[in-house]
Amino acid sequence: MIELADIALARYRLSPYLRPTPLEQIHDLGPQVWFKLENVNKTRSFKVRGALNAMLTLNRKAREKGIIACSSGNHAQGVAYAAHLLGTTARVLMPTSTPRRKVEGVHQYGSQAILFGDNYDEAEDEAHRLIRDEGATFISPYNDPLIVAGAGTIGLEIIDSLPDVERVLVPVSGGGLISGVALALKSLKPSIEVIGVCAESAPAMYNLFYDTALPQVWETLAEALSGEIEANAITISLTQRYVDEIVLVSEEAIAEAMRWLLLKCAWVVEGGGAVGVAALRSGVVEEDGRSTVVVLSGGNVDEETLSHLL
Repeated sequence: MIELADIALARYRLSPYLRPTPLEQIHDLGPQVWFKLENVNKTRSFKVRGALNAMLTLNRKAREKGIIACSSGNHAQGVAYAAHLLGTTARVLMPTSTPRRKVEGVHQYGSQAILFGDNYDEAEDEAHRLIRDEGATFISPYNDPLIVAGAGTIGLEIIDSLPDVERVLVPVSGGGLISGVALALKSLKPSIEVIGVCAESAPAMYNLFYDTALPQVWETLAEALSGEIEANAITISLTQRYVDEIVLVSEEAIAEAMRWLLLKCAWVVEGGGAVGVAALRSGVVEEDGRSTVVVLSGGNVDEETLSHLL
């Protein structure tokens, strides 16, 4: 089980490589709303935190076995960047529908992007087959204490910058981000309300949280949030323990939030990273005057997608 001390250690481990990301106040959403700008992190996503934290702990034997990851894009770039820092490479299974920007990000750092399957679940199955056949080292995008601890460093940074924070909105996919952030926040200040935001198209954690069976819709602006969650993943129990509520936002609300972020705030934010803003702007989460931080988890968007949105 992961504890606050693991997140503190992750911050120490990452500090030579990653700077804290900015917290920017946004008056247009309310008098007490801030954005946590993970879209300006290395590789333009929070995912580099967990990937680098996990990769830095690998011994020589684990690296020599070969590194395999599976990702819809942002974890892939995080693993590739970490491998580059360590003087090695990785193979990353990615769905064929992955945005080109994310595929190119893997190549940029010298790793191999293997496009396989029509969706994340098919790519993940192939990744696990390769691991079984080759005995390679797998870097999970969410189901790993080191990944969760790396993501949890965001929670420490929020408390550092805004000690009086009362509410935090966090995008949710496999739960690596929200479980780490929520653990850090609740451990330091139990009164903070932590709200997870899923896309209606990617309701896996929502289904587990509320015992529902809403379907996955693979054609979505929030492809970074798509995919089912491994049975008995550590993020399930952590999310159920530390998160107060999970909400759903529509595809239309995500598109509107992406446009608003670009045209009003001058921030390029991908669909999965914009769901918290979508929740506030669509009224799914009420702006109630409390000090609120919205995590913008990533900013990797293809030109074609932006052109279509605009």
